[in-house]
Amino acid sequence: MRNILTTGLTVILGAGILWAGGQADRPERTHGYGLGRPATDQEIQAWNIDVAPTGEGLPAGQGTVKQGAAIFAARCATCHGPTGQEGPMDRLVGGVGTLASQHPIKTIGSYWPYATTLYDYVHRAMPFPAPQSLSPDEIYSVVAWLLYQNGIIAEETVLDAHSLPGISMPNSRGFIPDPRPDIPKP
Repeated sequence: MRNILTTGLTVILGAGILWAGGQADRPERTHGYGLGRPATDQEIQAWNIDVAPTGEGLPAGQGTVKQGAAIFAARCATCHGPTGQEGPMDRLVGGVGTLASQHPIKTIGSYWPYATTLYDYVHRAMPFPAPQSLSPDEIYSVVAWLLYQNGIIAEETVLDAHSLPGISMPNSRGFIPDPRPDIPKP
C-alpha cells in the first residue's frame, strides 16, 4: 500500500513539475488560468452585429419588394414556402388578429414589435444553412418582401437604414416595456 501511495505521489509531482516547466517556456501568460487572450477591437467589432429597435446598427444599403421576392424564392422558400406561409419551418406571413385566440399564429405581421428586429434576425441567423451570407442589400430586400407580404408596407417602398426604423408594426403596442431602470428604452 505504501509503495502505491509513493508511486502515485511521485507521478503527480512529476506531472506538476513538467506542466509548470511548460508554462515557464511560454513567452506570455495573459490570464490567471493561462488560457486564451484578450480579444482585439477588430475581433469585437466583427461580433457586434446587433441592430437595435431604433435602427442603431443598421448598415448602408437598400432593398425593394421586387428584389426581395427573387431572393426569398431562391434562398428562403425551401424552408418557409413560396409565400412564407407554407413551411415546413416557421410561418412568416399572416396571423394578424390571432394572438388573443385559442390558436395564436405568431408571424412577423402578427407578433414582431419592431421592423428593425427583422433585419437583425435575418442578418444574424438566415438563411439557415448559411447564416450571415446575405449582403445588406439582399437583407433589406428580403425584409421589404416580408413586410409587404404581411401588408405592412406598400410594394414601391424602398427600405434602408432611414426608412426601416420608421415602420410601425401591427403589434408594436403588444409588449409590456421592461420597467427596470438599468434597461435602455427603445
